[in-house]
Amino acid sequence: MKYFQVFLLCLSVLISCKPDKPQPKNIVKTGAQVLLDNHLEELEGQRVGLIMNPTSRVNGVHMVDTLLNIGVEVTALYAPEHGFRGEAGAGEVIENGIDQETGLPVFSLYGSTRKPTPEMLEEVDVLLLDLPDVGLRFYTYNSTMGLVLEAAAENEKEIWILDRPDPLGGDFVSGWTLEERYKSFVGSYPVPSAYGLTMGELAKMAIGEGWLKLDKNPALKVIKAEGWKRSMKWPDTGLEWIPPSPNLPTFEHLFAYAGTVIFEGTNISEGRGTSDPFLIIGSPTVQFMATELLEIEKEFSVQLDSVSFIPRSIPGKSISPKYEGERCYGIKISFNGDYEHTDPVKLGIKLLGFMQTHTSNFEIKSFANKLSGINLKKAIEMNEALPQWQQEVEHFREKRKPYLLY
Repeated sequence: MKYFQVFLLCLSVLISCKPDKPQPKNIVKTGAQVLLDNHLEELEGQRVGLIMNPTSRVNGVHMVDTLLNIGVEVTALYAPEHGFRGEAGAGEVIENGIDQETGLPVFSLYGSTRKPTPEMLEEVDVLLLDLPDVGLRFYTYNSTMGLVLEAAAENEKEIWILDRPDPLGGDFVSGWTLEERYKSFVGSYPVPSAYGLTMGELAKMAIGEGWLKLDKNPALKVIKAEGWKRSMKWPDTGLEWIPPSPNLPTFEHLFAYAGTVIFEGTNISEGRGTSDPFLIIGSPTVQFMATELLEIEKEFSVQLDSVSFIPRSIPGKSISPKYEGERCYGIKISFNGDYEHTDPVKLGIKLLGFMQTHTSNFEIKSFANKLSGINLKKAIEMNEALPQWQQEVEHFREKRKPYLLY
């Protein structure tokens, strides 16, 4: 019995000395969390409008529900691409309506109107914008932000941006700078494809550099995220990944999207209609040997596997994808958790050239110019050497310095 008691005592000591479960390397607070912790009293007596989407959550609860539960007077909701609660797929028109869970009016910013009208802002004093910009020029949420800033200035409304980390990291800048002639809703600012700015920083730069149509500056307040450093990519933040849009279910998909989005401007499938959009590319007429991928794998420190797939229509995610129901052949990209040794924008351009060479009926469309920011269609069709962007990137890095918040 004595020995058994000694055994139990030793066992209890070992259990008490057991190391805690490994914690994430860094814990970052989003601007939404900081708002709830430190700024709620500033909203007292204010009528509040929310420009948000499904990622606008703290502790798993959507911000609209949290704010209403603690007594903030939320009076209007504004829906960007994919909808306020994320019920729409890419490119699907959003209609005005009523939020079923709160009964609040929802005004569409991704339909016939993309800029809030005076009528949409009548019942609002302060706008809170919490959208998951992904640090990429061709993602529409940053365009929505610019139009909201203009509307806020014109209608004398305050606008607070609840800042959050750039998932790709604040040091990652890559790609061609958008030429003015290719400006569109998928490219509103003369910045590189990946610009390494948070939404708050981009807002300040857009105002400071005169990229917006403003007679006077908006009453802008940025609620900074806490704990984020520019060197951090999303996996370093300790934050949960909530898909910023239906076709970006994980950070790995977003990382690939930075480069393979260019295939949206071609007749090559970018993987919509599969479980791995942007990680899979291909078409029915692609032909290559798996060994031909080895050089690209080595150059970019990625894993490239040959794959076949059949795109399917997926409601709320991908309606009528390219080659729906047809067998496609192509490439599956895997980063295996290594995001430090690959420039995904350069990888996308490299794979574009590979697919051009190995597809019998390859076609590049004018939309590729809007995505790339240059006349990429002409360069590809004329088999011209593509321009380098390093000098443009360095120029942009210097230009953005006065607007950095982190």
